[in-house]
This record gives sequence, structure tokens and C-alpha cells, in this order.
Amino acid sequence: MNTLIDLIKLSRPHQWVKNVFVFTGFIFGHAWGDMDMLLRVCVAAAGFSLMASSVYVLNDIVDREQDARHPKKKNRPLAAGRLSVELAAFWGVGLAVIGLSIGYWVSLEVFFMLLTYSIMNVAYSLYFKHKVLIDVFIISAGFMLRILAGTLGLGIPPSQWLVLCGLMITLFLGFAKRRAELITMGEDKSSSRKVLEHYSPVLLDKMIGITASGVIMSYSLYTMSPDTMRIHGTEYLIYTVPFVMYGIFRYIYLLHHQSGGTDTAHDLKRDPWMILAVLSWLASTLWLIS
Repeated sequence: MNTLIDLIKLSRPHQWVKNVFVFTGFIFGHAWGDMDMLLRVCVAAAGFSLMASSVYVLNDIVDREQDARHPKKKNRPLAAGRLSVELAAFWGVGLAVIGLSIGYWVSLEVFFMLLTYSIMNVAYSLYFKHKVLIDVFIISAGFMLRILAGTLGLGIPPSQWLVLCGLMITLFLGFAKRRAELITMGEDKSSSRKVLEHYSPVLLDKMIGITASGVIMSYSLYTMSPDTMRIHGTEYLIYTVPFVMYGIFRYIYLLHHQSGGTDTAHDLKRDPWMILAVLSWLASTLWLIS
């Protein structure tokens, strides 16, 4: 039983909340009444959840020695020595195979996006995670594949402004994560992640500021786009922008004053104001476009 619990912890199911990006097309594509589409988007999200878990397993295998020196990561199953590398590898491969299989059931496009996600993250774990800036862009690309799987993979044409907004918010979260890691590690930057040697608080704060501005501007322009108004039949989506702005500013506050930023899923869950901002944005958006 303890082994099974450790395997589940290794998979990090709490991170599956990130796969809400797969539902972007379903929400903004007015497909709510299509039960077949709902089933397919849920299965696509499940495919990305399993594939993401397999990537987490690979990361923990590769980083187990460094994680053992980290103040928090040292308690992970592999870093603590509670699981063998062989068992973890078998578990990770199994998750990937199941994820690809159900992705193929959804569509060939979703299958190839999952395959691309897997190959990209293997390359990230083995090489690119040590390359400054490229590491964050690859993380962002993983989220963009989720958005495209939930749009192009399901036959829903994506909005260019919405795709750009997705790119900006995932880059923002990536740079915020690196900033939080710097805060956590202090002067011992390389003991957990070598790429941190190439980052500095000033550099990351600039990147965070640029991408935060990009999120707000791209989403604002999306709400005012003539195509958006035509598709959703409303010109009032602009009034959801304050919720987005508050969410971004709150996240920056958590990063600097509440030791947030290292785990987006955890930050969203533990902060009631972030939860309120997300739910308020979602409720107002659905009300306006329904």
C-alpha cells in the first residue's frame, strides 16, 4: 500500500489542474451543448494529465540526486529512496502509453500533440532544462500544446488573441516559478537546478513584468476584437479584464510576500483571493457569452 501511495505521489495528480487549458476551446467555442465534444475534451485532458505525470516521473528520476539536497524536494519518493528507479520507470512508461492511447481515441491531432509534448519534455529533462530562457519557453510550449489540443485537436478554430494570451500567461508562470526557486534556494542556486546560476532576481522581475503586461494587453485586445464580439454576441467581455488584472497582481504578491510561485496548482488552492478571482472571472465570462 505504501508503494502505491508513493507511486501516486510520484505522479503528482494535484498538478492535473493545469490541464484546464485543454478546455479553452470548449468554453470559448460555444460547444457546451455538444455532449460528444464534452466527452472528447475530457478524455483529451485526461491524456495530458497522464502524459504530464509520466514527465514528472522522468524528471524525478533524472533529478533524484539534486532533489535529495533540496529542503522540500528531498521528501519525494525517489529522492528519499522509497521507490526504485526501475519501478518508477515502469510506472512512467505505463502512464505515457495509456495517455497516448486515449489521445489517439480523441483524434490523430491530439495523439501527435501528446507525442510532441512527450518528446519535447524528454529533451527538456535531459538537456534543455539547463539552458537559460529556453527552459521557460519549453514549459510554455507544453501549455500551448494543451490549448491547441483543445481547439485544433477537436476541430475548434482557436482565436489568435486567445492563443497569444495563453503564451503570455504560461511564460509569466514559468518566470515566476524560476523567481520563486531563487527565493527558496537563496545563495545555493545550483544545488537543485543548475540553470538558476544564469538567472537573477532583477532579470526575472523584468521578465515577469513584461509577460504580466502581455497577459493583460492580449486578453484585453481579445475581448475588444470584432471577431470576439461577433462570435460571442457581446461587447461586454471587456468588463472581465479587472478579474484578470487582479489575478496577475495577486500572484505577484504571493510570489514576493507569501513564498508562492513554485507550484501554481498549490498557490491557486491555498489562496482564497486567487480562488475568488478565478471563479469570478469564470462566472462572469460564462454569463456574458452564454
